[in-house]
Amino acid sequence: MSQQQGLAPRKAALFLLDKVTTEGKLLSELIGEGALQHLTPEDRARAQRLAIATLRGLARADRMLARFLNKTPPTPVRNVLRLCTVELAGGEAAHGVVNAGVELVARNKRTQSMKGLVNAVLRKVADEGPDGWARLAVPRMPGWLRKPLKDAYGPQVIAAIEAVQFAGAPLDLTVKGDVTAAQAALGGEVLPTGSLRLHDAGQVSSLPGFEAGDWWVQDAAAALPVQIMAPKTGEKILDLCAAPGGKTMQIAAAGAEVTAVDASAGRMARVRENLDRTGLQAKLVTADAFEVTTDGFDAVLLDAPCSATGTIRRHPDLPYAKDGSEFGALIDQQAAMIDHALTLLNPGGRLLYCTCSLLPDEGEVQIDDALARHPGLTVERDALDVPGVDPAWRTEEGGLRLRPDYWAERGGMDGFYIAQLRKPA
Repeated sequence: MSQQQGLAPRKAALFLLDKVTTEGKLLSELIGEGALQHLTPEDRARAQRLAIATLRGLARADRMLARFLNKTPPTPVRNVLRLCTVELAGGEAAHGVVNAGVELVARNKRTQSMKGLVNAVLRKVADEGPDGWARLAVPRMPGWLRKPLKDAYGPQVIAAIEAVQFAGAPLDLTVKGDVTAAQAALGGEVLPTGSLRLHDAGQVSSLPGFEAGDWWVQDAAAALPVQIMAPKTGEKILDLCAAPGGKTMQIAAAGAEVTAVDASAGRMARVRENLDRTGLQAKLVTADAFEVTTDGFDAVLLDAPCSATGTIRRHPDLPYAKDGSEFGALIDQQAAMIDHALTLLNPGGRLLYCTCSLLPDEGEVQIDDALARHPGLTVERDALDVPGVDPAWRTEEGGLRLRPDYWAERGGMDGFYIAQLRKPA
């Protein structure tokens, strides 16, 4: 690869980094808005990998760079140094990385005067190499998030979670048909809960079975809520906050009649694309969850808007794009959504509540509070009896608490909370 060929994905990754670190943007938002559309599929994938790897190692990169900087440079230069430091730590050829870093700074009129600094610092980082990188401490979550999680789980658990987050995430697939046949085509490991896990999967759209719609990408933890709900053929099920559609497809594949609701037209378009690719059927409604007033559902799946603090191993931009200030509003919204969802159920119907959060206030506490608000509402503890679920993951009020450090030797899982409620008959 020539230097010019390698510059385009680096420049795009740098754009993503700048937006996340200076404007608090999420990578998913930026990519959804077309930030990488000008690149070839290969360069698009590389730019995304570079940005994710840099964000995951940002604190460690800053620690290494601090040894060679007398003062912190402007953010655009600092992000070039961070990006290149992570590349060098990954074993990329020093000559190409250093030259690319210098070129990126030189192309910006506001930073071109710092070419010499970038060249000198990156050469020192290259001398340290992967060995110097490996000696540095595992990056910690920011204080606004680490403190409440440490209070909830203790310092040892949090350190284990941080180690898994820093290691990154493999790719999990939910297979529409025979998982052993998919494994034969794709390789990987069939997890105890039935998901297929791939390490170093590469470009998803080029994998066998993608075009045929044999599977879809879905973290193993995110696949469990529908397994716990256990939809049946002919049941009428509502999937609130459905995008990007993984759970909708699971419900449809089980033979249920599913209505999927999401407020975002753009995200709903993605649900439609996924359904079309997999040949599954669902009724799609673009609306706010509170605007849905049609009742008579046998079951409602509420994957409520939340802090997403359980997904940092896959989305390392989250700690830099958020500051915890939205927690209170989210918790109030979740409670209101539980109350609303219950009105849409048939008597005796079930509500599957879940969040991809590690915060008990968005999980265990919500269920305790819902039970107090609704006399006769019960938690279905037996619903958690699904293959691969460790009894140690169960919680006192009858839900399931999943953490990133579970299955650490396999690559971990998303942090999730799941509980199934039964409405009085």
